[in-house]
Amino acid sequence: MPGEATQHAYISYRDAPSALQWLQAIGFRVVTRNDGEDGRVLHAEVRRGDAALMIATADADYVTPPLIGESVGSGVYLCLRDPADVDAWHQRALAAGATPVIAPENTAWGTRRARVLDPEGHEWSAGTYRPGESS
Repeated sequence: MPGEATQHAYISYRDAPSALQWLQAIGFRVVTRNDGEDGRVLHAEVRRGDAALMIATADADYVTPPLIGESVGSGVYLCLRDPADVDAWHQRALAAGATPVIAPENTAWGTRRARVLDPEGHEWSAGTYRPGESS
């Protein structure tokens, strides 16, 4: 396919200001934030290294899928270089109100990973597996 591309996720939250606080607790920094007159977050961007996400207050009563086993079916994956960073990320996420799903573990494919649900039930994973790279 011709041309370069980048990919960025966006997530809507019922309480976007609280979500931004949670994201900061797990290592992101807010780089852009535009609030409406009613206090809703119209658009925000957070970064951690090369990872960038767009955040907004939900404009409808969206339903977050329930956890079935170890997943809600989709989520955000944060690539970390150092296995110790996975453990530290997991601890910070739990301290900030996340629900544990997969405690930090070594995988059969030679990486380290962990998974949580953020305070609104969105699935977040962190690990040393690097999509698009050979392991």
